[in-house]
Amino acid sequence: MELKKKYNYLKEYITLFAGIIFVAFGLKSFLIPNGFIDGGVTGISLLISFLTPITLDVLIFILNVPFFFLAKQQIGKQFAVKTASGIFILAIILRLVEFPLITQDKLLVAIFGGFFIGAGIGLSVRGGSVLDGTEILSIYLNKKIGLSMGEIIFGLNIVIFSVAAFFLGIEVALYSILTYIIASKTVDFVSQGLEEYRGLTIISDKSSEIRRILIQDLNKGVTVYLGEKGHLSENRKIEILFTVITRLEIVKIKDTILSVDPSALIIEQNISEFHGGFIKKRKKHI
Repeated sequence: MELKKKYNYLKEYITLFAGIIFVAFGLKSFLIPNGFIDGGVTGISLLISFLTPITLDVLIFILNVPFFFLAKQQIGKQFAVKTASGIFILAIILRLVEFPLITQDKLLVAIFGGFFIGAGIGLSVRGGSVLDGTEILSIYLNKKIGLSMGEIIFGLNIVIFSVAAFFLGIEVALYSILTYIIASKTVDFVSQGLEEYRGLTIISDKSSEIRRILIQDLNKGVTVYLGEKGHLSENRKIEILFTVITRLEIVKIKDTILSVDPSALIIEQNISEFHGGFIKKRKKHI
């Protein structure tokens, strides 16, 4: 069991590192040489780097620093450490590693630059972190002002691309919007279609212990359904647990459940809309 846990950790960090390489390649081989930007904190960093002498690696790290603390508050210490480490390594690679210029064709830059950046971010999500603080901010604001995460990110990016149109030109802004759209779709594809929220249905012989950890340690709301095994040889009562989590928490929570019961059945489902109730704010950090 301990060996499997170590393997999962190693797999997550390898996935995260692969994501960092993809993002760095997309930035240095496509976007930066052609003056394109992306959305989110990365887009803000690119825009400032084009307009000032400050280098992109410095901007990406500094502008994301506040979100490291927000990530710890909203999601947890492990996620925050992974995110901070990932963004720091990304900044180092952007500073030290040279990537070749692939093309200057604007359409190809938008398509493949967006693809590589989206693939990298998607891999980082699968590795249990993010490489841009925008989603962390959207989770925080979602709890504070009630707007959906999608609405918050969309509003922020409208501002970013509007500023880009003013300073860099409308054509660059339009190609940058295309880059962002392709990146967003690629993130969804690589991270296996993760939505803003995920519903987890958990069936386990250790349901009481899992329920206690979800409620007390992870501070999640849990609904308990009473059911029974359908197999003729196992006609007995069972507890079925259901909880709603954000997509950034899914790796950590699944690992926690499987560490308690490796044979637990976990069913994931997309939640496109979420009305009423609440997803509890963390009170203690792991």
